[in-house]
Amino acid sequence: MRTSQIPSVAKTDIALGLRQLGLNEGDGLLVHSSLSSLGYVHGGADTVIDALLEVVGKTGTVLVPTLTGTEHDGPEQPPIFDVRHSPCWTGRIPSTFLQRQEARRSLHPTHSIAGIGPMTAALTEGHEDCITPCGPDSPYYRLAELGGYVLLIGIGQDSNTTVHTCEELAEVPYHLQSQPTDAVVIDYEGRRHIRRLTLHDWGTPRQFVRIDDELLRRGLMRVARVGNANLRLIRSMVMIEWLVGVLREEPRYLCK
Repeated sequence: MRTSQIPSVAKTDIALGLRQLGLNEGDGLLVHSSLSSLGYVHGGADTVIDALLEVVGKTGTVLVPTLTGTEHDGPEQPPIFDVRHSPCWTGRIPSTFLQRQEARRSLHPTHSIAGIGPMTAALTEGHEDCITPCGPDSPYYRLAELGGYVLLIGIGQDSNTTVHTCEELAEVPYHLQSQPTDAVVIDYEGRRHIRRLTLHDWGTPRQFVRIDDELLRRGLMRVARVGNANLRLIRSMVMIEWLVGVLREEPRYLCK
């Protein structure tokens, strides 16, 4: 019986794949990822992070989602977020990214983002003051305004948080909770803040995968392969403009 082999992946392989997608020095990108999807990566998550930082260079910025929100968050059970200590559930690469001294994390209590690079402060500051998690003042939309990308490593559109930005901009009826929540945010200096925010409503199943073929057909997404993983690169603003238009015409386009 033949068994599938696990490919061995080095930093040079990852960097080559990223450049084949069209990424260059100075680019900004939000990276959603599955480390295990690549195969055996020499050096683990740090190797992936090093490859990303090498390709965008000192003038580029890499962001990762460091989400902490759960279906239980809401007015009756407000989230408590400590930017220094609250772990994310978005995988090994974001968790490792957070351990880097140069990484800086936004203060949103459910949908925080961490970044390394010169655009990090401009993208992440004030996220805790956004009324909704992924709206026009959030890092997700700010990155799009600056011409940035979404990169999916070994995972599909279901992990593309910027799709929530599209839902918020289109004001779909199912995405947000009906009542605000007084969330607790603890900043880098240990100071405690209360922010009244409208949080994500987890009650409606989605099928974000539906946009995958359309993005390809419209030429809005490039695909490459590294190891066992497909890499998908999407220009954020182009996707937002297209999908917001779709959602305004058909608000439940993304619902199962």
